[in-house]
Amino acid sequence: MPGSRRRLLKILVGAAGAFAVEPLLFGLQLPRPAREPRPYPQGHEKGNPSSQVDPGIANKKVIDPQSQKQIREDIAQLYEIASELKGEVEKTDANSTLSVSLVKKAQQIEKLAKQIKELAKG
Repeated sequence: MPGSRRRLLKILVGAAGAFAVEPLLFGLQLPRPAREPRPYPQGHEKGNPSSQVDPGIANKKVIDPQSQKQIREDIAQLYEIASELKGEVEKTDANSTLSVSLVKKAQQIEKLAKQIKELAKG
């Protein structure tokens, strides 16, 4: 018992010492060399928004209202299916194998999630 206490005390003192010395060692690190700035593709500048560069190009971050409506409907359906799946999983025994309906619901959730992802990308 006393040996394990001594060992624990040594570990704690060593860890405390390491934490105490770390700020001193951190100050000794050499600074990294500065990188040269890379040019942006198509000549875009960092401070210029894409709408100022070429007004003819539509802003891709804006999702059209029809897609937004479809995404909302799909998310509601995804939530409903996921809730059903959760309820079924809670009812099943942990030691038994999963039923085919559970696997099919999981596949349906995956398919719907991919569809939502593609709609969100635009």
